[in-house]
Amino acid sequence: MTGENPVKDGAATLEWGVRLLYLQAAGLAVLTAYLVVLDLTGDGIDVAIAASLTVMAALAAFGVFVVARALGRGAVRARGPAVVIQLFLLATGGFLVQIGMIWQGAGMLVLAAVTAALILVPPSSRALGVD
Repeated sequence: MTGENPVKDGAATLEWGVRLLYLQAAGLAVLTAYLVVLDLTGDGIDVAIAASLTVMAALAAFGVFVVARALGRGAVRARGPAVVIQLFLLATGGFLVQIGMIWQGAGMLVLAAVTAALILVPPSSRALGVD
């Protein structure tokens, strides 16, 4: 099964991987909303830096959403970007652990590792038609 056809006989692993990607997109959307509030209420901020950070968070949320949607529809080409997103999350989680934010970093590391594993296991591959 290739292309944009929804995965009807999809593996539970792939479905849960897609759900976790949607969760990540929602988290980025919440972060974007928080940054907008900070941009509007902050005193003495550099507007250009604040706006660019907010736009980057919004673009990341949209990108993760698009990848999750494509993977949920059975697009094999979305699996690579989904794994790259998880690699970015692993790097971010590792950084958070290094700077002392142990629980946040550990949570991000676990989320990224579980999501990547769910996307890459053989049942997900078969559901995408890669096997």
